[in-house]
Amino acid sequence: MNLKPYPKPTCSQRIKIAFHYLLPQLAITRAAGWFAEKKWGDFTHFVIKQFANHYRINWQEAKKSQPNDFETFNQFFMRELKADARPIVSGSHELALPADGCVSESGNIDDNRLIQAKGHLFTLEDLLAGDTKLAEQFKNGVFLTTYLSPRDYHRVHMPCAGTLRKMIYVPGELFSVNPFLAQHIPNLFARNERVICVFDTEFGAMVQILVGATVTASMSTIWHGVINPPRPNRVQVWEYPTDGAGMIRLAKGAEMGAFRLGSTVVNVFPTQKISLNANLVTGTPTKMGELLGTYSTK
Repeated sequence: MNLKPYPKPTCSQRIKIAFHYLLPQLAITRAAGWFAEKKWGDFTHFVIKQFANHYRINWQEAKKSQPNDFETFNQFFMRELKADARPIVSGSHELALPADGCVSESGNIDDNRLIQAKGHLFTLEDLLAGDTKLAEQFKNGVFLTTYLSPRDYHRVHMPCAGTLRKMIYVPGELFSVNPFLAQHIPNLFARNERVICVFDTEFGAMVQILVGATVTASMSTIWHGVINPPRPNRVQVWEYPTDGAGMIRLAKGAEMGAFRLGSTVVNVFPTQKISLNANLVTGTPTKMGELLGTYSTK
């Protein structure tokens, strides 16, 4: 994997990077989470309106289309879309994009190395919390990293039908995951707090990872609810039955989780099974449900 190094940051950029290292990430995130759950009536509606205007939120596609429709900022931020707002690709071997946002990086995994940004690599083992047995299943596979900006729809959906096998909560840093910092903070996605979801699919295992960030006050899944807070300083693992009572099976396009304030989704697929949509290059806008790629079951 030949990577041209990203240009060295300018003086002002170095100051910006240093500032993020010095930020009290957890305190800011807790404060954001506290505020986002408050029911402050007219003040909450005012904040929602200002946010929506600043980020040019598309109200036309939302089920609820007025700031006054929401009691808390989080309700607005996690707003649902109208049923027909995101058609799901329907081909039997087509994968759907999991989230609105833009492509941070995508492509082949070189043995166990993924691209974070120009000049920066990270490993499957680091991303998957040191689970070498799990990482082995994805060596030389493919990946897609989707960055969700503040203006995007913040529910995350399934690229394909899958049965949940395992969920892993990994404590970590809370760096912002915007494209600038992805270019300048090494190992960003493998050092930030994250929730790793492992699914069994028709083509083998698939991992979908919700990556936390500054002011991403919490992440949730539809089967567990809010995962963080609390934020224990240890890895937590939940295992699920893959048949019979208690099995969790989700259809392609089904909602699987959500961010309470924005972040990033990383998808990892096994080797020789997936052909990514060639249009998914860095910076490409994504819409949940559009074509991620195709897969083979052979």
